[in-house]
Amino acid sequence: NLFIHSALYPGPDEGWQIYSSASDADGKCVCTVVAPAQTPCGRDPRSRQLRQLTERVQNVTQSMELLDLRTSRDLQYVRDSEVLLRSVENRVKTAHSNPRSLSPKGFQDLKRSVSQLLPLLGVLDQYRADAALVIYLKEEVRNLSRVLAAIQEELGAYDYEELQQRVVLLETRLQSCMNKLGCGRLTGISNPITVRASGSRFGSWMTDAMIPSSDNRVWSMDGYFKGRRVLEYRTLGDFTKGQNFVVHLLPHPWAGTGHVVYNGSLYYNKHQSNIIVQYHLRSRVVLLQRSLGGAGYNNTFPYSWGGSSDIDLMADETGLWAIYTTIPNGGNIVIGRVDPQTLEVRQTWDTGFPKRSAGESFMICGTLYVTNSHLAGAKIYFAYHTNSSSYEYTDIPFHNQYSHISMLDYNPRERALYTWNNGHQVLYNVTLFHVIRSFGDA
Repeated sequence: NLFIHSALYPGPDEGWQIYSSASDADGKCVCTVVAPAQTPCGRDPRSRQLRQLTERVQNVTQSMELLDLRTSRDLQYVRDSEVLLRSVENRVKTAHSNPRSLSPKGFQDLKRSVSQLLPLLGVLDQYRADAALVIYLKEEVRNLSRVLAAIQEELGAYDYEELQQRVVLLETRLQSCMNKLGCGRLTGISNPITVRASGSRFGSWMTDAMIPSSDNRVWSMDGYFKGRRVLEYRTLGDFTKGQNFVVHLLPHPWAGTGHVVYNGSLYYNKHQSNIIVQYHLRSRVVLLQRSLGGAGYNNTFPYSWGGSSDIDLMADETGLWAIYTTIPNGGNIVIGRVDPQTLEVRQTWDTGFPKRSAGESFMICGTLYVTNSHLAGAKIYFAYHTNSSSYEYTDIPFHNQYSHISMLDYNPRERALYTWNNGHQVLYNVTLFHVIRSFGDA
């Protein structure tokens, strides 16, 4: 039998799901599968309870830390004010027993001293508020203890370790099946998933596109003109929160937003040149530089949005690519297959599509997909198949939520589109059409 499969990139809280499974008129099996996030049993209500419990514990912990910090600060202020307070007390007693001993100058000094003590009233008010907070935190801790005891009692009835191992085994088998699906034709793009809003209007962000890879780091490069700072985040979660990052300062500035991370190296276009730079992210050194022969640069042949986007580097299931154009090609898009070890262009295809009429482009399974605009209303308008050196006009809509796309790249590991959209970092699910010759091969 023939099998047709559609693969979608998951949302952050979704597990494996078969959205539909049916046979068509020819007896083919048609199914849609959503890949999971990295949390087995993520839909179990006890997991949600435990996550909520953890969040409440974190909130209590943060409140107690804040309370401790505030109390320590206020206590130090009270100690510092103690000497002044005793001095004022003694002077008031003396003035009370002998009013004539208080001269006009002494009276003004006493007023100033009293005014210096007035902030103590605010400290005392804060102490009263903190006393109420302590009562609340004590009750919250008691509630958390009861909830935890109930969950612990309920978990005792299940062998969750065995269940989780079974789930991991099933997910591994399904992941293996999806990996064997290989390449497919793009048939649809989901609604956008906004991961974060950060940086300027233009930029790029990415994960390693090499298959296979266990590298979960995320890189962000803000701007398109003479940038050198690359932010590296440990995980997608850290990127979303803007935490746990290190900074790479590139020895050569970049141009455009067409950068790609592939097999541990950042490949980018060197500013005011058609030179491709390979920067190794672990060792923080430039491994290689090579000119992309004849390629236009410095806004000679950019995408429709400009931004020195003459050279767009990308990766798909089949390797590393460069999208550019030359004067002999008359400004039409050229697809170049790039050797990641030498940066040599091994083969090129002239698509015949004018690059200035393209909003952005990306490669999936050796096919270049081109959008007709970078603004609202954009759609996938053109596709060029390198395996057959043929092209077709397409009509695949997608929602350009923030109305200005300056980077659009496909990641074959996650089968998702990464987008920098007007200062927002956005993901799109993609639906790919696959044909498998036999179930055993899958």
